[in-house]
Amino acid sequence: MSYLESLRVFARVSELGSITAGGRDLRLTPAVASKRIKELEQHLGVRLFNRTTRSLQPTEVGRRFYDEVRKILDQLEQAEAVVAQVSAAPRGVIRISAPLGIGRRIIAPLIPDFVDEYPDIEIRMRMSDRKVDMLADSLDVAFFVDNPEDSSLKLRKIAVCERVLCAAPAYLEQFGAPQSAEDLVANHHCLLLRYPRSPEYYWVLNTAEGLRRVDVSGKYDADDSNVLTDWALAGRGIVNKPFFDVAEHIREGRLVEVLPQARPAPAIFGCLYPHKRLQDPKVRLLVDFVASRGLQSLNRLIGTR
Repeated sequence: MSYLESLRVFARVSELGSITAGGRDLRLTPAVASKRIKELEQHLGVRLFNRTTRSLQPTEVGRRFYDEVRKILDQLEQAEAVVAQVSAAPRGVIRISAPLGIGRRIIAPLIPDFVDEYPDIEIRMRMSDRKVDMLADSLDVAFFVDNPEDSSLKLRKIAVCERVLCAAPAYLEQFGAPQSAEDLVANHHCLLLRYPRSPEYYWVLNTAEGLRRVDVSGKYDADDSNVLTDWALAGRGIVNKPFFDVAEHIREGRLVEVLPQARPAPAIFGCLYPHKRLQDPKVRLLVDFVASRGLQSLNRLIGTR
């Protein structure tokens, strides 16, 4: 088993480009991860990585070895999935990701109940509003609230989420409410979700003329959608949010919807996964569990409009 674990360490180090990152992902210290790589190189009698103080690059033989190791690990996962299906005892690790808003409000609260129901399963959850790379992050499932682009990944749609533009009463007292998309662009501060290589430099509004791209701007942007909500509550600008994420604030008057005649295009709440992952019973169980109970949680947050 130690040789197999060394192969897993080698694969993650290759994918993440760092012994520290690869070890951390597998819950190993950098020293242990480095030792596993050295033992593997000694066993094979070749150097798998070229190391400098600033980078770690696979050698030519290391790249070829990774391709074969990845096949072995994928086949092993499939074999374990077959056993789990026959034994009706799903076990192992599921790696998932989710945006901060829906991750904190809907998905994370469901995880303890899922693990209680399937105690041999471990969940490793990562939350971020940045776009994820499922291969680099070795994810089994990526939940999202978005309109994802076409890809080779499989999509499971859970619900359609309405979006709203809203601002605090204090902001509206100072600047007034926007009366049109043009007014929004010309006279208002918009709070933007941005991060390196972010595509979200505009909003899509559902106007009387149809869907329209609106190039908004403002003094504030962040890569955390919860920070944008905090800024909106503080009267710093207009925010574009899924309704479930601000429903309570709107009901209690802390935020007020603006431009209801031109609401943002709705988003899909769903998940993406590599096709082969859903052949794994534990992944299928998690997706079904979140799809069922997540929809119930979403409806509770929305309440009545």
